[in-house]
Amino acid sequence: MKVAIASGKGGTGKTTLATGLAHLLAAKDHLTTYVDCDVEEPNGHIFLRPGIERSEDVSIPVPAIDQELCTNCGRCCEICRFNALACLPEKVMVFPSLCHGCGGCTLVCPEGAITEVPRVVGVVERGSAGELGFVQGRLAVGEAMATPVIRAVKKAIPTEGVVILDAPPGTSCPVVETIRGVDWVVMVTEPTPFGLNDLKLAVGAVRKLGLTTSIVINRSDVGNSGVEDYCREEGLDVILKIPHSRSVAEAYARGEMPVVTVPGYADMLETLAGAVLTRTREAEKR
Repeated sequence: MKVAIASGKGGTGKTTLATGLAHLLAAKDHLTTYVDCDVEEPNGHIFLRPGIERSEDVSIPVPAIDQELCTNCGRCCEICRFNALACLPEKVMVFPSLCHGCGGCTLVCPEGAITEVPRVVGVVERGSAGELGFVQGRLAVGEAMATPVIRAVKKAIPTEGVVILDAPPGTSCPVVETIRGVDWVVMVTEPTPFGLNDLKLAVGAVRKLGLTTSIVINRSDVGNSGVEDYCREEGLDVILKIPHSRSVAEAYARGEMPVVTVPGYADMLETLAGAVLTRTREAEKR
């Protein structure tokens, strides 16, 4: 059972919810893995404090030009849509940081002058926090493409138990790569005009992928009723409403998990944890 915790915007409490839910499920002796797919700025480890047991580089193939074989025909530059190649009068220049690793230039080169070499763009780390499995990706500093690292992170996901994927915020390519193929998307939002605007975009992306989604409204007692009105109109299930709490914000600032240190927070997450386990049992029956 793969559950993605996502949000249309940053700062909604997505990681607080994801780490808390994963911790709660593991504490109930359910085989659970927390997966941080926000590879540009992973921070679940701050709260879970896992021991890292394995680390593997993530690389993409980029072209290397044999200038002696190259005839400057220009076909490689014609097929590249990312401007990673520049055909000059006497040579072909390669800009590895722009390359998406599609391999098109290698296929069209009539002289066989292009080979592919790996370029490291990030790392996948695996470990555990007590009984909770832990996987995270980290994009290398200066790199622009998160999706290859996210794909590698998802390949490291175990095939058994419950998997909680902490998605990047927004609706861009990294989010789509994270939620693609999951069983359930839990969208965390807040009852503000910005929260509503970005929730609409995120729900649209989830629906395009044909995925099931439910809504968690964080800081539910501030703002206005716009989010609840939208969810009611669109038939979206608001599975949980979490009121604003200064104690939760203080725990977050200290790098603590509210599910452990804030009285009553774990009780609120029980509803979500129960829904995850119910869906897991239903999936097992199928």
